[in-house]
Amino acid sequence: MRDLSHADAKSAAPLRRPRLIIEPTRGWARLNLRELWLYRDLLWLLALRDVQLRYKQTVLGIAWVILQPLVAAGIFAVIFGAFAKLPSDGTPYLLFVFCGLLPWNLFAGAVQRAGNSLVGSANLISKVYFPRLIIPLASVFAVLIDLGVALGVMALLMIVYQVPVTAQILALPFFLALALIAALGISLWLTGLNVYYRDFMYALPFLMQVWLYASPVAYAAALVPEQWRALYNLNPLVACIEGFRWALLGRGAVTFETVALASVSAFGFFISGVLVFRRIERGFADVL
Repeated sequence: MRDLSHADAKSAAPLRRPRLIIEPTRGWARLNLRELWLYRDLLWLLALRDVQLRYKQTVLGIAWVILQPLVAAGIFAVIFGAFAKLPSDGTPYLLFVFCGLLPWNLFAGAVQRAGNSLVGSANLISKVYFPRLIIPLASVFAVLIDLGVALGVMALLMIVYQVPVTAQILALPFFLALALIAALGISLWLTGLNVYYRDFMYALPFLMQVWLYASPVAYAAALVPEQWRALYNLNPLVACIEGFRWALLGRGAVTFETVALASVSAFGFFISGVLVFRRIERGFADVL
């Protein structure tokens, strides 16, 4: 027998492959931002898939994004503006309502899409590992395309009604981020619980309808009685809607108290949503 050299012995040794053991989380797991960053390409692909699936084989395509808020704003303007004669902070009622619908449609669209996102991706979840949080995140971010189109329509309406753009528009990203945080928090609650209890999605349309009228979309927040104002401001959509009007139209009941209460509420929804989602996600593949 010949002696094996060091190179021969190294080549004859069995090849050692790196192993990654994936174990379910235990207890109240924290949000792993590093893992989400590593899967950022998947997040982008899933968000792009959601946009493509929505507008695939449609007659009007992206025109739905323009028609939906315009028709809704027109109906609200006739009922609440022309018939009920509600005040609109000194701005044309159609412009007033359309501006309020911008953050509302962002919030409602994100919650409705993300709420059923895990159930719709059951085949993907049961076959391969990735952070489950990416699926509702992709559904929420996909709604930003609709918001961009609606903001373009808003710009045209501001030109028609001769509303100037002021420096207050620089605050718009803050109120946009606040609406996204609130939407993501509610979405994580709904999408996680919907995996185990499917009747949550049946209650979602009713919840969104009640939330719409509990938010100052078709009316000004100043109409709410003073004794109920603090409780009312816990709705994060109040600050978001009034903030959009303040940033775009120069009108709106935006105060430090309103923004502070909305921020506490939005981050409360988000943090609790993340904790609950991470707590129950270990059983998603088995249930789905």
